[in-house]
Amino acid sequence: MTNEMPLWVPSEAFRNATPMHAFMMFCSARAGMDFADYDAFHAWSVEDRPAFWSAVWDYCGVRGEKGTTFLENGDDMLAARFFPEARLNFAENLLKSTGPGDAMVFRGEDKVSDRWSWDRLSAMVSRLQQAYRTLGIGQGDRIAAMMPNMPETVAAMLAASAIGAIWSSCSPDFGEQGVLDRFGQIGPKLFICCDGYWYNGKKQDVADKVQAVAVKLGVPVLVIPYAGDAEALAKALPDGKTLEAFVAPFTAKSIDYVALPFSHPLYILFSSGTTGVPKCIVHSAGGTLLQHLKEQRFHCGLVEGEKLFYFTTCGWMMWNWLVSGLACGATLCLYDGSPFYPDGNVLFDYAADEKFAVFGTSAKYIDAVRKGGLTPKTTHDLSSLRLMTSTGSPLSPEGFSFVYDGIKSDVHLASISGGTDIVSCFVLGNPLKPVWRGEIQGPGLGLAMDVWDDEGRPVRGEKGELVCTKAFPSMPVMFWNDPDGQKYRAAYFERFDNIWCHGDFAEWTAHGGLIIHGRSDATLNPGGVRIGTAEIYNQVEQMAEVAEALCIGQDFDDDVRVVLFVRLAGGVSLTDDLVKAIKTRIRLGCTPRHVPAKVIAVADIPRTKSGKIVELAVRDVVHGRPVKNKEALANPEALDLFADLAELRS
Repeated sequence: MTNEMPLWVPSEAFRNATPMHAFMMFCSARAGMDFADYDAFHAWSVEDRPAFWSAVWDYCGVRGEKGTTFLENGDDMLAARFFPEARLNFAENLLKSTGPGDAMVFRGEDKVSDRWSWDRLSAMVSRLQQAYRTLGIGQGDRIAAMMPNMPETVAAMLAASAIGAIWSSCSPDFGEQGVLDRFGQIGPKLFICCDGYWYNGKKQDVADKVQAVAVKLGVPVLVIPYAGDAEALAKALPDGKTLEAFVAPFTAKSIDYVALPFSHPLYILFSSGTTGVPKCIVHSAGGTLLQHLKEQRFHCGLVEGEKLFYFTTCGWMMWNWLVSGLACGATLCLYDGSPFYPDGNVLFDYAADEKFAVFGTSAKYIDAVRKGGLTPKTTHDLSSLRLMTSTGSPLSPEGFSFVYDGIKSDVHLASISGGTDIVSCFVLGNPLKPVWRGEIQGPGLGLAMDVWDDEGRPVRGEKGELVCTKAFPSMPVMFWNDPDGQKYRAAYFERFDNIWCHGDFAEWTAHGGLIIHGRSDATLNPGGVRIGTAEIYNQVEQMAEVAEALCIGQDFDDDVRVVLFVRLAGGVSLTDDLVKAIKTRIRLGCTPRHVPAKVIAVADIPRTKSGKIVELAVRDVVHGRPVKNKEALANPEALDLFADLAELRS
């Protein structure tokens, strides 16, 4: 995609003041090289990964013993080991700050608000750590949490990582089977839950679900008070305690940080699970820490005392990413609940009140704000906001334009993409480069990203598979319950030998940026030509008549035809004229091959808990195949709308 003018260009003064520039100068002096620009810097970071990641460790002041070997077996993706001699503790690196300043600010819709100082956070981590040990929890044991995005959740995670326990979380809106599909696989020693939560202004009860899950997990339960009766729920459980009772015997003292290997497991994250029981992806303490420090300090420019916000739940990897902001000395701004209650201004109210420096959200949220007719640029003081990030799905070109037209003119907009698989980003923002409409700015430092065709050849100016050709620190340690590594290898390394194939359909741009065209396993193939679904969404979802869309390839008449499902705006009907307008928009904005053979209106579109539409599940329903794990969906009933549609038989 080529545009005449970028949407945003950093001034020379801005670039020179960024942590990215300072780090580039630091590495330049250390390596004895003069990096002419970011591209040269990135090339070195990939060519000399031991020196680069060692520099990240030193520049960011990582606490721990680094050792003298920074990478071994570096040419073998599966055998590579970063910092094999290192010892560190993840929690210690997030709790370097002390004092009465804000570590976290919290809003639970308009029902609950709170502020936690660094000292309050450390005190709670200390007390929880001591309480965990009374249950015999130690290195390698799992703690599972079904929790809102609130300060107590962060404290509970830090206390777990301080002693070397492995943390795993989901959000409280998961159904009973969805929780068990995840936590039932990992054998936790403790289950942490809330007593209820708020959504869209209404109290959501979880008591029955908690009791059912607790019985099947068969472990002690820690109940955190929030929107219900914690004491009553704890009493109703076979082995339940409220937070107050759990930590009551212990007074705060210095936290005992257990020094652990770089590759010691920190988190178990889960795949979406829409094609079967979720995969349990294990991430390391050292890899997560270094990758997040690199992204937040350099790509996001985060510095001590700034306010960092990301709209996320505890079932999405962006929660794990968000909490790492503590390692930069940033204040976390946490929010739990609907981003549109009581109206669409709620998050911008929060941003203005707390002076967010970084506002992270999803492409779907930006589009919803745009379609809601909101213009925060004219209604809110966003003078402190310098970076807005978007992920979850590709941000459309119109979404890029809206951020500058409707939210803030002078802001660094970073579309980012990576995932649960790497608990971070492959491609993301860069404060040293311009922002071009519809483009992700480029690959992250230290990551050997490329786009390959089906034959494993690098391609430019055409679409292909997003790959990473060299090992990096935040690769999973393993999959849980995968002793021979077969599931792990199958997930990323079956397509190309010794190459990480991420499963995204991508394209390099003329500016050295990237466009993500959607998941490659959802790619359409009409007439044998590969088409990314995001290209179609970018066109049709800009129409006022269309609220949301989902596109699949349907096997039909010995070929594959494109079928577009649309959820229409209120009061709109799918007339012949509207179908014609939709097809014309797609033909003019894409190509004739993108034009759907069928356009079908549906009342709802199924999505995961983190808001991603599930093309593969719909494709299975349309072809009469069972969807293996509907519990992974936020609205599983929506799948029924796609079964046995008469329009699909002709």
